[in-house]
Amino acid sequence: MKLGKKFGLGIVVASCLLLAACGKSASSSAGNLADKQVINWDEPSELPTMNISTATDTISFDMLNNTGEGLYRIGKKSKIEPGIAKTTKVSNNGLKYTFTLRKNAKWSNGDQVTAKDFVYSRQRTVKPATGAEYSYLFDGIKNADAIVAGKKSANTLGIKAEGNYKLVVTLEKHVPYFKLLMGFPVFFPQNKATVEKYGSKYGTASKYSVYNGPYVMKGWTGSNLTWSLRKNKDYWDKKAVKLSQINFAVNKSTSTSYNLYQSGKLDETLLGAEQAKQLSNSKDFTPRKESRISYLEYNQTQKEFQNKKIREAISLAINRTQLVKKVLGDGSTTAPGIVSSGLASYQGKDFATAAKTSAGISYNKQKAQKLWQEGLKELGVKKFDFTLLADDTDSAKNVSEYIQSQLEENLPGINVSVENVPFKTRLTRAENGNFQVVLSGWAADFSDPITFLQLFTSGNSYNDGKWKNSQYDKLIDASGTTNATNGSKRWQNMIDAAKILMQDQGVAPLYQQTQATLVKPKVKGVIYNSAGVSYNFKDAYVTK
Repeated sequence: MKLGKKFGLGIVVASCLLLAACGKSASSSAGNLADKQVINWDEPSELPTMNISTATDTISFDMLNNTGEGLYRIGKKSKIEPGIAKTTKVSNNGLKYTFTLRKNAKWSNGDQVTAKDFVYSRQRTVKPATGAEYSYLFDGIKNADAIVAGKKSANTLGIKAEGNYKLVVTLEKHVPYFKLLMGFPVFFPQNKATVEKYGSKYGTASKYSVYNGPYVMKGWTGSNLTWSLRKNKDYWDKKAVKLSQINFAVNKSTSTSYNLYQSGKLDETLLGAEQAKQLSNSKDFTPRKESRISYLEYNQTQKEFQNKKIREAISLAINRTQLVKKVLGDGSTTAPGIVSSGLASYQGKDFATAAKTSAGISYNKQKAQKLWQEGLKELGVKKFDFTLLADDTDSAKNVSEYIQSQLEENLPGINVSVENVPFKTRLTRAENGNFQVVLSGWAADFSDPITFLQLFTSGNSYNDGKWKNSQYDKLIDASGTTNATNGSKRWQNMIDAAKILMQDQGVAPLYQQTQATLVKPKVKGVIYNSAGVSYNFKDAYVTK
């Protein structure tokens, strides 16, 4: 999360802890508030889950962030704001955190939110049986890795409740970005009674969940394309919440959503490339620069994609400049590498700039064709076909079709089929290794390069392509252990790792996304952050 305060390790990240009064959003404009505090919001894809332990995507995390709350909330400019924790005490060695919780926090079923809810939630997430892909984020919390590996019981996790309102977390090594994690939904509490009551249904529909955040969810069946968030009357800071309801509608076509926006049925809409070009001067035009990299991931359990020359040829055959200007046209930029630009800096230098290398990502048709022929020869074939898996949104269809045309035009003997599927289906198939090449993407969870880099370590659950490099693994491990508190060495570990990933073409970064949107001027106070959870509606309101 971006702000400008330095940790001890020296990387510029958002780490301000503001445990003061909140509820400030609309107070100065109270006389200008509209009578009806309702907004209508566009979503590009289905909502996959409301299960905190198993959520993996931005839409789920946006909903969880607004219906739930952890120790902290992530506010404007990614500042850490008050959540369930009233105070935080850190031991002198930096390995023990003691959180004192507020006593007026409740679940929407009337139960108190207690330290035991945090213990239960985190133990549930690290249990191997839960299958939480985000369990790797618990690395550094005492015994977490051993529990995830099935070597220790979940009740040995370094998190304890001392009574109802004191939570103690013990680390086994320094985690430079620990406080940032505490505002991320994976670390939110869960109500044990609710989870056990609904069992496998928990989090699969709005009625199978319970909420402790600013809003409660209504009307989501698990597969429908509309739902709403309504003000939570049991929320501890409900006086700060001005909106009574937020209605969400999934529109996979930006033409459809734009028409709804024009007719007043939506207060926000995503824009396609041509729309962005035509509407860039509109007073409603709002570009959202994201710390998100879209990339191609190869299934490296298949021998064709184990060949580095084949992977590099595919990457070099794609003109990324043309992709962002003519296909996307929304302000997105060519990928600097696997880590987004503007995410984190050290001693005044942006990580993406420091780690930048031309290896494998600069368009070079001649070199691509040479490597392609050499790769085919090594495989003992003259041609081969593969299927590119991608989402079924307008943008994903345009990008995947462009990649298909580039490869078939520039690489003789290749035949690319495109398969566009619903977002939820793409996620599941990628996780299960049911693909050849997939158009994937990652949005930073917090403002540290490790949020991207750790994805491609050998054992990471998000390493869908199964790329492996022992030196890469060693560098990432060193950045979180021996060099965790040495800013200079840790920074260099991550730079070296990023360059290895690019030089070996473990994945092929394509572009850093800027999402062009239209937002009605009457909608105020919506907090958007480029890293982590995108939208925070707690302080939002509607003017007359």
